[in-house]
Amino acid sequence: MTRALLIGQEPACPLGYAYVQEPPYEAVVIGSLGLGQLLSFREERVLEALAQGRTVVLYTPGLPEAPGNRALGAALASARRQLKSWGVVFTDGAQRRLITAQAAAAMRQRGEQPGPGAVLTPLAKEILEGM
Repeated sequence: MTRALLIGQEPACPLGYAYVQEPPYEAVVIGSLGLGQLLSFREERVLEALAQGRTVVLYTPGLPEAPGNRALGAALASARRQLKSWGVVFTDGAQRRLITAQAAAAMRQRGEQPGPGAVLTPLAKEILEGM
């Protein structure tokens, strides 16, 4: 099982990772964020993982919402878009298979394509588009 650094609380449903608090790890899972954390995202370990091309998964039920304040809700939506643009993979924990760059390279070598509903990291998508 892939080792993943867990940021925040553990997701309520299994995402297929063995959670660790110390290196070594191959991926990062963000299980939850507070309002301030999402609005001014500066989690160094996540940013380093993104810079190194590691998979970063964000469990969306762990994200804050602001249904009573439209301006704050818009700011939260903007923060989510920024994380996506950096390559963070969003998941709600549904039984969709996450395809990482490593898995994509192995699939490409075997001549396989991801199944329906698979979620590909940006690098995995690049690797598989070259088939």
